[in-house]
Amino acid sequence: MLRLEAAALYAGVNILILLVLAVLVVGGRRKHKITLGDGGNDDFSRAVRAHGNAAEYIPAGIAGLLFLALMDETVVPFWLLHAAGISLTLGRILHGWGLHTGTLNFGRMFGMILTWLSYVLLGGGLLYAGLAQQL
Repeated sequence: MLRLEAAALYAGVNILILLVLAVLVVGGRRKHKITLGDGGNDDFSRAVRAHGNAAEYIPAGIAGLLFLALMDETVVPFWLLHAAGISLTLGRILHGWGLHTGTLNFGRMFGMILTWLSYVLLGGGLLYAGLAQQL
């Protein structure tokens, strides 16, 4: 598997995560007959936040994965791309599930930890790659 193919794999899965969360929002709107806002419904509000939170974190994660995949393979190891992609993807799955099942639980907390870990890996890897090329 090439670096861009790996980034494409994680980007594709995360885009599908966004789609599933969007479909859950639409389903919630139909089920609870809510046309605008959250209608004061706690269950529906969690579905909206799960989608909104994913929409806030996934695009930057995908951009980071793409830039990392484009970096020189002698500077950025392949395992770093996979570690960042797996932690982003698993983090978004766990967080989305956690928000749908309750307000504060393992899925939500560990999902955010994994998402932030992916950001640390992506940001650190990109900073290192950018600076390594300058030295």
